[in-house]
Amino acid sequence: MAAYILRRLLLMIPTLLGIMLLNFIIVQAAPGGPIDQILARYEGLSVDASTRLQSGADTVAGPAGETSRGSRGIPEEYIKHLEVQFGFDKPAYERFFDMVVNYATFDFGESFFRGEKVTTLMLERLPVSISLGLWTTLLVYLISIPLGIRKALRHGSSFDVWTSGLVIGGYAIPGFLFAILLIVLFAGGSYWQVFPLRGLTSPDFADLSAWGKVKDYLWHIVLPVTASTIGSFATLTMLTKNSFLDEIHRQYVLTARAKGASERRILYAHIFRNAMLLIIAGLPSALVGIFFTGSLLIEVIFSLNGLGLLGFEAVMQRDYPVIFGTLYLYTLIGLVLKLVSDLTYVWVDPRIDFATRES
Repeated sequence: MAAYILRRLLLMIPTLLGIMLLNFIIVQAAPGGPIDQILARYEGLSVDASTRLQSGADTVAGPAGETSRGSRGIPEEYIKHLEVQFGFDKPAYERFFDMVVNYATFDFGESFFRGEKVTTLMLERLPVSISLGLWTTLLVYLISIPLGIRKALRHGSSFDVWTSGLVIGGYAIPGFLFAILLIVLFAGGSYWQVFPLRGLTSPDFADLSAWGKVKDYLWHIVLPVTASTIGSFATLTMLTKNSFLDEIHRQYVLTARAKGASERRILYAHIFRNAMLLIIAGLPSALVGIFFTGSLLIEVIFSLNGLGLLGFEAVMQRDYPVIFGTLYLYTLIGLVLKLVSDLTYVWVDPRIDFATRES
């Protein structure tokens, strides 16, 4: 198993390089780069207008999307200064090589527009995404797995029917729409002022006692976590139910019953281990989606400065260091979680041996 883990870790290197190269090409080819963003502000134009001007006859596109804007009254010396400042005076392959070398030591450079190191920005935003992700994942799994098992054991009953309606109805409601509904109802929108509207802590958080800090944090996290989890129950619940239903009708279950084993022992000693394999397989993608992608709109609505919002703002501003830094982090976490998923397979069912299978 140690050799298998080492191979998987080594394979992460070319995978990361391939993903970073592909996205480097796509991002660099996109119109409206960081220099265009600055010049648009310099001229008092909107970003969309800057992008339209870039494709017009009065501009000459460079290899990285930079343009000559002499006819628009912008000094060429100022443009050259920006190119040197952002590193666009170097060819694309050299910039990519420098980025790979720096990223190997987790040096993501400095944001073009925020004046701070990307690592500092990400560390500041990471606790917010971790808070949302951990609480959402915990609630989804603690509710969906027992509910799915219960539905499988009572398949076709009224309990199975009405719970299916509830989870599918929750899945049909977009998370951001449910978040707005929660704000209207419970955050002073139109009815009750029960929970705070924004942030994860109160302004006087530092002055509170230890128990007061815990209560204040939990008080702030209720609405965003509820909005994040409401649409996540259906997939995991139905997957759990179908996995257990499939295992319940296996021959080994009938044999165990014939030998006089109790239903509880059959469920948790035999069925549970096999049925959980499919659920474990989807854990990495679920974690990445919940931690990053799924929390973007929730972070925007509740004014939570997380990684999802940071990456979105960077894309809109063409802040390349932040874009590539967050992308690198997302990819690395996804690859590590996939490896963890395989190791969890072996832990749940020792009969699975990835090392032997690969050899």
